[in-house]
Parts: sequence; C-alpha cells; structure tokens
Amino acid sequence: MKFPGKRKSKHYFPITDKDRIPFGSDAALPSDQVYIVGIDQLLVDIEAKVEDPFLQELGIPKGESVLLDDARVEAVYARLKTEGRITGEFAGGAIGNTLHNYSVLADDRSYLLGAITRQISVGDYAFHYVRNTSSRVILSYLHPCPGPMGRAVCFITPDNERTFGISRGIMDDYPAPALPEDLISRSRALVLTAYLLRNPKAPIYEAAMRALSVANLHKVPVALALGTVSLVREQKDALRDLIRRSVNIIAGNFQEVGGLTGVADPLLAGQAALDLADLVLMTHDKQGLYLCAHVDESLARETADQIHSKSIPEYNRYEYSRAMLRRQCAKPRKIYSHINPYLGGPSDIRSTNGAGDSALSALLHDIAANAHHRKASPSSPKHKEEYLTYSSIHQICKYANRVSYEVLRRNSPRLAHGLPEREDSLEETYWAE
Repeated sequence: MKFPGKRKSKHYFPITDKDRIPFGSDAALPSDQVYIVGIDQLLVDIEAKVEDPFLQELGIPKGESVLLDDARVEAVYARLKTEGRITGEFAGGAIGNTLHNYSVLADDRSYLLGAITRQISVGDYAFHYVRNTSSRVILSYLHPCPGPMGRAVCFITPDNERTFGISRGIMDDYPAPALPEDLISRSRALVLTAYLLRNPKAPIYEAAMRALSVANLHKVPVALALGTVSLVREQKDALRDLIRRSVNIIAGNFQEVGGLTGVADPLLAGQAALDLADLVLMTHDKQGLYLCAHVDESLARETADQIHSKSIPEYNRYEYSRAMLRRQCAKPRKIYSHINPYLGGPSDIRSTNGAGDSALSALLHDIAANAHHRKASPSSPKHKEEYLTYSSIHQICKYANRVSYEVLRRNSPRLAHGLPEREDSLEETYWAE
C-alpha cells in the first residue's frame, strides 16, 4: 500500500503489510486526488552563531522574532559574512519547510502558495529557494512580484536559543485574487502560519482569510502553526477567536501553546487548547512532544503500554485511539499522548530550527494517508466512522518524533531524503484488517 505517493521501497510510514487485505481495482487512484496546500511568506533562512552581546548591540530581544528593514538586514548579513558567523543558508518559512518535508515523507505532491521574485537569476535568493525545495512541492501557483525575496536571519546563541531578524521583501505581497480556490476546496488539508495574520493591511492577510473561508466551506481541515511566543502574546485574543471559528489543528511549542491558553503546564495547556481546536501538536524541547485530540467516547481505545499520570491522572489511557473532529463525536473525550525524544535526541544539536515543522509534516502525512485509504478502500473497517487520522495519536507521536530527530540530526530544517525503515509495534494489532 502506498500512502499516498509512488514510493516503491519500504518506508518508515505506513505500518507493516502483515495481515492486510488486498485491494481491488479501485486502489489505483490518481495521486493528485490526495494533496495538501499551504500558504507562506516565502523566506530564505540565514543561520548564524552569535553571542548575547551581539543581539544586545543590535537591539534585538533574545528568543523573539522582530521585523527589520531591508537595508538593516543587508548590513547585518554583510557583517555576519565578514566575521565568519554564518553556518548555513536554506530555503525557509514554516509552511515551506512543512510542505517540503511532507512531500519527502509521502513521496507525493503538495502545493505552495505565496509571492516570489518575478525574475529569478542563477545564484540569487529565489534561485536557492527553488533549488532547495522538493520537486514534489508544486510551485506553479506562486505569484511573481517585483522585488527581493524575504530573508530571516536566525541568530543562534550558545544556549541554542533562536532569535529572528526578518526582512519582509515581497513576502507579504501575495494577493487574494491569485488564490486558486478550486485547488484548496479539493485538498486534504490547508496549512497556514500565524505570521500571515500579523499585518491585516498586507495582501497576504486577505488571501489567508479567503483561503480559510474556502477551506471551512468545503470542510477541508485547517492546520495553523503558531509561529513564536511573542507573536502569540501579541495576537492572543485574535488568534483564539480565529481558532475557535476556523481552525482544526494547532501546532507549536509549549511556550506558544502556553501563551495561547495562559496555562503553565504542558498537559494542562494541551487540555485547554482542545477547547479551541480539534487537535493539538505541541513540542517541548528536551521533553519530547505531546499530541492532544478528541475521540468519541464509544470509540476510545485503551493503551497496551504503561499508564502514566502527571497533571492529568492516567492521561495516556486512551492514546491508542484515532483522532476525530469534535463535531463528529456524539460524546467527545479528550485524549493525550506524550513521547520523549527519539534515542534521547541527537548528541549534537546546533539548531532546533524546523523540528516543529517536521513534526507537523508527519501529522499531515498521516491525515493524507487516511484520506487516501478511504478513497482506495471505502469498505474498510477503518472507515466505518469519520476519523481525522489514519493512525492512533500514540503512533503519530512516534512518527513525528522520528522525523523531528532526523531534522535535528541533520541540523537543517528540511529533510534531504526519506527515513530509515520503522519499527513495528504491538499497537498495530488494533488496526490490522
């Protein structure tokens, strides 16, 4: 079974083929029936090693994301280059990273929407962006604009804290009329970032709002990456209202989810966030990641693993359940799963940039796999109920954790190739057909 792309070799995802039923002639579906769409402020990430006094000299608050004018970023870039502080230049942007990693994992297409330089020259920022993006990410719908690409200088201090200085360029110039509404209406997920909502006067803000309306109208799941904690605090009330109205999945680190909910405990923050959204993916540095979701009480599946208690007693009791949209639950129950970093995490982490984006890409791959399987085998017992995910939240935690490890190990926000073969799990006996 291919989920949902054309990969022929055994891959970390999906689960083993053991005990699976054969498919009929309806299994050979065109791959373009299952895809995801994302809107992003296209950026080139420039990573540099600096010390705290360097940030203080520039007047940039440590750990936050600030907007800088193009001339100032050019001057900072020149200084970093002269002092030999630059460690890498990558195609970036939270959604760009997520779609790239999704297409690497699924070996299938995704569609990126945004503004790009009208005239691309060999060696310029736009050239490097295209060159470093998977060929499976379809760039045909990018909107050409005059002007330079946006740039995000990621300052990494010795404690591995990330601080961003962002030059807008043309990144906000994607207009609502350029939005391919039919493409969004047929997608399996729409992926946005809270950065798009920072400036209501920017063209990309209007485009994002229109995309949300189209996705909601056609019941396309919407995932929102929260950005940074400073942005969440700045836009807290607006974000909470938007999520309640239009967003199904929120993804962020503990500081961002805590800032959104006002709760200082990771599990309780996830619990509070489930009052806003259907599913919450939350990374927590060296403590791993949490997945919080809803399932109908009659469909909850108990774990076969050890039961743990933290701020929520026996929080992982039903982690073998598959996630559902709250509106599709007759009696919704909140469910939780947590996993520590894979193998304790890489021994050498120079940057955590992209770890959360990669975890989100794994979750989106599972959601797309569920849609693919539903189309390929509609009579399967896996689809007697309307689930959002193909796998249990426990299994998705393992998958997202493994993908994040690969990104951290490479010290790059984007995967180069697929992952090693995955380990089998006793849990799969729940869903073997």
